[in-house]
Amino acid sequence: MASRVDHEYDYLFKIVLIGDSGVGKTNILSRFTRNEFCLESKSTIGVEFATRTLEVDGKTIKAQIWDTAGQERYRAITSAYYRGAVGALLVYDITKRPTFDNLQRWLRELREHADSNIVLMMAGNKSDLNHLRAVSEQDGQSLAEKEGLSFLETSALESYNIEESFKSVLTDIYRIVSKKALAAEEGSMGAPGKGTTIDVGGETGNTKRGCC
Repeated sequence: MASRVDHEYDYLFKIVLIGDSGVGKTNILSRFTRNEFCLESKSTIGVEFATRTLEVDGKTIKAQIWDTAGQERYRAITSAYYRGAVGALLVYDITKRPTFDNLQRWLRELREHADSNIVLMMAGNKSDLNHLRAVSEQDGQSLAEKEGLSFLETSALESYNIEESFKSVLTDIYRIVSKKALAAEEGSMGAPGKGTTIDVGGETGNTKRGCC
């Protein structure tokens, strides 16, 4: 079954979710990949991932979403998982100002370990808790503009802007890859084939890793 599914997509893109513990990364992942939300979800230990396939510009894209634990003691583990990531959602909790202030640190870590061409989006999660808001939407927008990031406020609970945020990131990645593929084709190198795993950093791989 797994091998059959592997041949039903055109591209495989790895996206990481990063941000402080408790901002809702796990529920964003489960809402996007399984349309589920758990009010009592526990802190992620190490790294988990899930996949979802969707259409972008007529191509079938398999998104492999990695949920990286936000706790400090796991940072040495999670930093290794930036490798091969072509997209990232930087998540903060709009009701907790420190999670927003810490985005600068996450950005530094991301830029240190990830490829310079990675597509980034900032997500202000828990917009359903507007009455407890500690970070204004304007603050989020201003930081995103300053850092050159896309930005949306989201709610995993209400499924607000979850689909849109991932679709935006995946579309941007696909268009970057398409330009690279076209350039390669013009250089008689050939475009990436069906089922190709893409690394926008230039080290294109086609190895599929199995899951336990």
